[in-house]
Amino acid sequence: METRDWLREGLRAVAGGALAVALSVTNFLLLVLFVVALALTPVLGLGLILLPAVTALVRLRTDAARAVAGWHGVTIERPYRPRPAAARPVGWRAYRWIVTDPATWRDLAWLVPGAIVGLVGGFATLLIPVYGVEGIVLLPLWIWLGTGWYGYGVIWPIETVSDGLLSLPQGALFLAIGLAVAPYLRRYDALFNRLLLAPTTNARLRARVTQLSHSRADTVDAQAAELRRIERDLHDGAQARLVSLGMTIGLAEEMLGRDPESARRLLVEAREASSTALVELRHLVRGIHPPVLAERGLDGAVRALALNLRLPTAVESEVTGRLDIPVESAAYFAVAEALSNATVHSGATVAYVTMRRDGDTLRMEVGDDGRGGADPDRGTGLKGIGRRLAAFDGTMTLSSPPGGPTIVTMELPCALSSPRTTLSSGTD
Repeated sequence: METRDWLREGLRAVAGGALAVALSVTNFLLLVLFVVALALTPVLGLGLILLPAVTALVRLRTDAARAVAGWHGVTIERPYRPRPAAARPVGWRAYRWIVTDPATWRDLAWLVPGAIVGLVGGFATLLIPVYGVEGIVLLPLWIWLGTGWYGYGVIWPIETVSDGLLSLPQGALFLAIGLAVAPYLRRYDALFNRLLLAPTTNARLRARVTQLSHSRADTVDAQAAELRRIERDLHDGAQARLVSLGMTIGLAEEMLGRDPESARRLLVEAREASSTALVELRHLVRGIHPPVLAERGLDGAVRALALNLRLPTAVESEVTGRLDIPVESAAYFAVAEALSNATVHSGATVAYVTMRRDGDTLRMEVGDDGRGGADPDRGTGLKGIGRRLAAFDGTMTLSSPPGGPTIVTMELPCALSSPRTTLSSGTD
């Protein structure tokens, strides 16, 4: 680690220690407020109003502890159950939602030990470097100014100016030790907080079941909409043309004996209509599973897609093998939708796509230099990407500040099914 990084980490840890000391003091007050609110529940129902408010403060405090832990590389997820749709901020339903959530009582159990560990660890984080600063700056300065105050220095009593100056290297040593040890002290504090503030195994399973239930419902809805689209395209396009083609051929059969020339013109029209119907069917098939995806895999299909866009698009890919067909299809259409949004709505001049595999996760990023301001709530395109990826336990994150750029980051669990040997359109 470079000296600058080491110093930055140490100072951040010391700041975290100071913040931990300040926040830990509030734990005792929050515990008293929670107990009082709980005890006042039978008294005119005051607890129905007070407990949700106090719980919101407690969760704000625990969220601060989770955020501070994140500074030191310890991620603590929020374990709370979602608020019922019909629950108001206060009242019986909010009260029941709070008291039946195990995370509420885990937060309550954390307040006192979390405060003690936070105070001890925070003071330890602060005292060592502060003691070093005292030896470097304060005591020599006071003695040099002739204040007449002589106290205990870093190692021995300071009684003369020479003793004060000798405290300088000792103070530098303590300051260096304090800055080096501070990140470890803060990390141990964060690991202790994770014991009670992180979701339990049961809570993770419940959240997972809820997520899968929503994902399954979205997938069913998306598949139903896709079937309706295919049915509509067949009915309004190829089916109508095939019906017209049959009628034209039947009319040509009737006219073949008495007006061969008109029958010939009708057969020419029928041949053209059959070609148009074939083109429409091919477009429909591409919407289900593009042939280029089957031939070239995800890498080649995305490169071919980028070449056909009017927006200049650079593709950087490290995907060197074929994925499972459903995953490959989902990834392709997610990238295609993101590029379509960039082409139509962003006003961008250039775009890019990056794809790489990180273990069993496919990571994709689509960005453009457009005006930004993309919002999934204002359209169905980005929501469709999220639903498509969620069906495979994938995720999508969006960064699109006003003025741009827009970056869509997608992650999709995947596994290679076979190594790819060529990017040509031939057989892999």
